[in-house]
Amino acid sequence: MLVTVTVWLSLVAACLVISLTPGAGAINTMTNSLNEGWRRSIWGIVGQQLALVVHVAIVAAGVGLLVARVPWLFETIRYLGAAYLVYLGIRLIFARVPEAAADREQVRPPEGGWPMLRRGFWVNLLNPKAIVFFLAFVPQFIRLDRDPWPQYLILIGTTVVIDVVVMWFVFAATAQGFRRLTSSRRGRRTLNIVFGSLFIAVAAMLMFVH
Repeated sequence: MLVTVTVWLSLVAACLVISLTPGAGAINTMTNSLNEGWRRSIWGIVGQQLALVVHVAIVAAGVGLLVARVPWLFETIRYLGAAYLVYLGIRLIFARVPEAAADREQVRPPEGGWPMLRRGFWVNLLNPKAIVFFLAFVPQFIRLDRDPWPQYLILIGTTVVIDVVVMWFVFAATAQGFRRLTSSRRGRRTLNIVFGSLFIAVAAMLMFVH
């Protein structure tokens, strides 16, 4: 047996805690859900999962250890990640808001799936602390006396499924409760400022919280 039931349940519990912890991915998901709708927010979630797979692959390949041990490389990725979140926050805060909900489609057509997927990917990928976290997280669930690749597949599959469920059915669904605010220009403007500020706040945490 590649993974015991006890180990797998521990993995599920850990993944739930990680996914339910608010961060840049959750903010990105809620923003997409508000602006593009619950169904279409899945594009951004898929992008975030692709970045998650890359993080695990980086750790499995040993590159994560290099990032953790080389200060300048870690700092470079950290600054890039924070800068990207600030960019997203500022863009959202200063985004053009239509005068009326009825004019929304004329002013801003629906965002394509690819830009949402790409943004979700970079939001999750440019987080060096995620690599460091997986360096500590992955070894707890991988037994070196057994074939590692099937174990990595189980880990990635479990992590991705749980994160998709949490992002789509918790954060994206929760954001729908604020949809009524988007019916007015003032409400939409307020939400843009709130979520844009949250992006910037997460960037600040990435920079100053060690």
